[in-house]
Amino acid sequence: MGAEFQMNTQLTPGIQAMVPLLYAAWADRHLSLKEINALRKKAADLPFLTATDKQTLLSWSDPAYPPEREQFQQWQTLGRNAAEKLPPDRKASIAELCIILGHMAEGQAVERKEFWEEQLPPLTAIELGLGGVEETTYRGLFPRYDQREKLREARREATVSPAVIQAVLDGPYAKTIAEVKEVLCRPGFARKTLRIKEDYREQVLEWCKVLGREGYGALAFPREYGGENDMGAYAAAFETIAYHDLSTTIKFGVQFGLWGGAIANLGTKRHHDKYLKATGTLELPGCFAMTETGHGSNVRGLETTAVYDHETRELIVHSPSIGAGKEYIGNAMHSKMAAVFCQLIVAGESQGVHAVVVPIRDEDHNTLPGVRVEDNGYKLGLNGVDNGRLWFTRVRVPVENLLDKFGGINEAGAYESPIANPGRRFFTMLGTLVGGRVCVPRAGMSAAKTALTIAIRYGLRRRQFAADPLKAETIIMDYPNQQRRLLPLLAKAYTVQFGLDYLLERYVNRSEEDVREIEAMAAGLKSYATWFATAAIQECREATGGKGYLAENRFADLKADTDIFTTFEGDNNVLMQLVAKSLLTDFSKSFKEDGNFAVLKYMGRRMTTIVTEQNPFTVRQTDREHLTARSFYQSAFEFRARRLTSTLAQRLRAYIKDGKSAYEAGLLCQTHMIEAAEAYVEALCLEQSLLRVDALGKEHPAYAVLKKTIQLYALHTIEGHRGWYLESDYIAGQKSKAIRKAVDVLCAELRPEAGALVNGFGIPDELLGAPIAL
Repeated sequence: MGAEFQMNTQLTPGIQAMVPLLYAAWADRHLSLKEINALRKKAADLPFLTATDKQTLLSWSDPAYPPEREQFQQWQTLGRNAAEKLPPDRKASIAELCIILGHMAEGQAVERKEFWEEQLPPLTAIELGLGGVEETTYRGLFPRYDQREKLREARREATVSPAVIQAVLDGPYAKTIAEVKEVLCRPGFARKTLRIKEDYREQVLEWCKVLGREGYGALAFPREYGGENDMGAYAAAFETIAYHDLSTTIKFGVQFGLWGGAIANLGTKRHHDKYLKATGTLELPGCFAMTETGHGSNVRGLETTAVYDHETRELIVHSPSIGAGKEYIGNAMHSKMAAVFCQLIVAGESQGVHAVVVPIRDEDHNTLPGVRVEDNGYKLGLNGVDNGRLWFTRVRVPVENLLDKFGGINEAGAYESPIANPGRRFFTMLGTLVGGRVCVPRAGMSAAKTALTIAIRYGLRRRQFAADPLKAETIIMDYPNQQRRLLPLLAKAYTVQFGLDYLLERYVNRSEEDVREIEAMAAGLKSYATWFATAAIQECREATGGKGYLAENRFADLKADTDIFTTFEGDNNVLMQLVAKSLLTDFSKSFKEDGNFAVLKYMGRRMTTIVTEQNPFTVRQTDREHLTARSFYQSAFEFRARRLTSTLAQRLRAYIKDGKSAYEAGLLCQTHMIEAAEAYVEALCLEQSLLRVDALGKEHPAYAVLKKTIQLYALHTIEGHRGWYLESDYIAGQKSKAIRKAVDVLCAELRPEAGALVNGFGIPDELLGAPIAL
C-alpha cells in the first residue's frame, strides 16, 4: 500500500466489495450457520456479483477452510484504507466500506456512484445477518471510529464524572475560571504559528489588552482602581490563561502582577492614584526591573543606585557598570514605565534596596534621555514576551517616584521607615512580592496538566501490537509500563495542585506573623511544582512517540516555554536552600523557646518512632492494607522530613564547632539542605491533599478516586526515596519490593479512571489544541 489508496487488482470489483463482510465474518476465526447463510444465500441476489464471484464467495465461506493469516490481514488493510475515505457524515458501517471498495475498484466512475449507493440496503441486511459483530472488529476496520470512541469508553469505565472532579479542583474560583475560558475560546484568541518574534509579541500584547479591558488584569487591585481586591481570583485567571498561551500568561503576569504588584504593594496612595487604574487596563504598560546581569538571585547585591539630591528633591538613578544593567526584563520593549530596584543612598548612606518608578519612553514610544534599552532577542521559548536589558545613566526622577510604603525621604531630606531594622525591612519588602512565586507554579502546573491530558488521551486511543495478529491491537494505556510512566505523574499533579491551593489560601489570608512561613512555603512549592512540570512534559512527549514530536501536538512549545520556570522568580536550587534555612530557624527556635521541654519532646518523638515505626515487624510489614494506610505513608513522609532537618542541624553544628564558618558549613551541607527542603514540601503536599479529600466526605462521588490517587503519589514517592529509607532502617528489603508491587497495582486500578482524571482538569478542546488528543 502506498500513501494513496490503491486497489488489489487480483480481486474483482464484486469480491472487493464483499471483503469487509468476509473480514467481519471470519474475525473470530470460525463461521456460524447464521454467517454462512448471510454470505451465501443473501449475497446470491446482489447484482454486482458475477457467477465467478459467487463461486469465490462460496469457497471463502467454507468453515472448513479459514483464510490464511496473510489473506485476512490483506482484507483488514483494504477495509481500513476504505474507512479512511469514509465521509465524516456517514455512519461507520461495514456496508459503507463495501460500497467504497466496489465503486473504487471500478475506477470511481461518476455514472456508477448511484448504482453502488443503491446497494447499501441489501449490504446492510447482510451485515445485520452476520449477527452481533464484535466491537473489536469495528475497531479493526475504523481507525477514526477507534479514536473517537475510545475516550468515551474510558469515561464509561470511570466511576466518577470529570465534571465532579473539576468542581473539586476549581473550588471557589470556578466562576472566574469559566469566564476566562470563555474569553480564551473566542475566535480572536485562536492560536497562530508566529515564528517572527515581533509578530508574536504584537499578538500577545493585543491578547493582554483584551484581558485587561475585560477586567482580569486588575482583579487583585483595590475596587477604587477597577479591581476586585481578590488575589485568589487573579491567580485563578493567571493559571487558566496558561492553558492557552504561556507567553501571554507571562506578559500578563509581568504587567499586572509584577509592575502592577510593585505599585500596589510597595507604593502608597499617591502612587495608586497615579498609576493603578491605567495599569489594570494596560493603557500604561510597565515593567519590573529587579534582576541584573551580575546579580540575579542575590537581590541584596544589586548595583544600580538611586542617590537622593536634596537641592532638587530628585533621585538620580544610575547603572555604574555593564553588569549593573537590568537583565531579562519582561515587557521591556513595550513599556512606558519601569519599577527599578536599586540601592537607595541618602546623605551618603545606603538604606538598602528600594523601588523607584522611572519613565523610560515618551508618548511616541521614544526612549527617554539617559535610558538605554536592548532587546534580549530570541530565546529558547516564550518568544511572545518582549524581554530586554535596561541601563540608566544618571536619570533624574522626582523623589515622589520612590515607592515608599516601607521607607521614604521626608521634607528635611532624611530617610525614615516604620521598620527600623534594615534586614527586616528588606525581607518585608520582598515578602509583599511573593505573589509571583505563588502564581508561577500554578502556570507550570497548567502546562503539566495540558501535557498529561494530551498524553493520556492519546494513550487511551492509540493501539500497538497484539497477542494474536487476527485480533485488535492493544490500547497502549493498557500496557503496565505506560501506566507506570504516566499515572504516577497524574497522581502527583493532583497532589501538587492541592498543595498550591493551600499556599494560595494562606497567601490571600496572610497576617504579618505568617509572612516568613508563607515565603518559605512559596519558595519550596514553586521549586517542586516547576521541576515536576519540566519532568512531566518530557515524559509525556516521549510517551506519545513521533506524534508528540510534531509541533501541532504542542509538546515543543510546552517544553520550551516552561523550561525557564525552574530559574525565574528565583532559581529553584537557591529557593530550596532558603526553605532549608527557614526549617533550621524553626527547628532551632523550638529548642530555644521550650528549652529542656523541647529536648524531651524531641527525644520522646524519636523513641516513639523507633518503637512504632522502626520495630522489626513494621519495617518488614508488606500487606496491602498496611502499605495503603495513611498511618504508614504519612508517617513515612513526616519521618523523612523530620530526620533530614534534624541531621542537617547536627551536621552544621558539628562543622561550626570544628572551626568552620557558617558559610563554609552551609556549602558542605548544600545538597543535604535541598533534600531536607524537598522532604518538607512533599510532606506538606501530602498533608494538604489528605485534608482536601477528607473535607469532601466519604459520600462524595470523587472521594474514593482521589483517595486512591493520593495513595499512588505517596507510595510512588516513597519508592523513589527507597534508598534513603533503606539506609535509615525505616523499611526492609522485602517491604521495598512490596511497595513497588503496590504501585503497580494502584496504577492498574486507576487505569479506568485515567480519562476522567485528565478531563477533570477542565481544559476545553479549543485550548488543548493537540490533534492527537481531540
